[in-house]
Amino acid sequence: MEPMESDVAVGRRTEPLTDSSTELRSSDPRLAAWRAFLMAHALVSRRLDEDLRAAHGLSLAEYSALLQLAQAPEGRLRMNQVADGVFLSRSGVTRLIDRLESDGLVNRGGCPSDKRGAEATLTEAGLSRLRAASRVHLRGIATYFLRPIESADLDSIERALGAVGARVQRDGRAPEMVRTLPDESLRPTVDPEAAPPVPAIGEPTIAG
Repeated sequence: MEPMESDVAVGRRTEPLTDSSTELRSSDPRLAAWRAFLMAHALVSRRLDEDLRAAHGLSLAEYSALLQLAQAPEGRLRMNQVADGVFLSRSGVTRLIDRLESDGLVNRGGCPSDKRGAEATLTEAGLSRLRAASRVHLRGIATYFLRPIESADLDSIERALGAVGARVQRDGRAPEMVRTLPDESLRPTVDPEAAPPVPAIGEPTIAG
């Protein structure tokens, strides 16, 4: 049987791909790097999520949303900005903000510049929870991501992943990513769809 030709994770695009990536076949040895990336992302994301839930009752996506708000001017963002930052659909981010609001971690209100829009604002309780959770999160990044990597390899990894992100943004991809793995031989043992959306990074920088 002819192998499936596509093994790329793409989002919405403004025009068809025209480079050699459309000719990629499942037998291409370069896919080892892709599989390793998927596996690492799934495993690290899952462990970060588990640690945050166990220690602070926050999912990784909730932590990421709180972090975005903490780093935004006046601790507030429009809902679509939060959705883009945590790689969720509009309905998904609405449910996420609902949970944070019910816990008193964010407030939701109308957008002063657009009466049809809504925005989320970080509360003092949300900032306190974020600061406490950031210790667990940063320890997880150090343990699950940084510790296994040789220091000499970090620059190369940063350049490579940075180039991928820059290319996707330059090509006009939407931030809501859709993974396409049509060939079972390409699917990692741990399904990345079961993992939280995107590992949040960093620690809140708002002084308080």
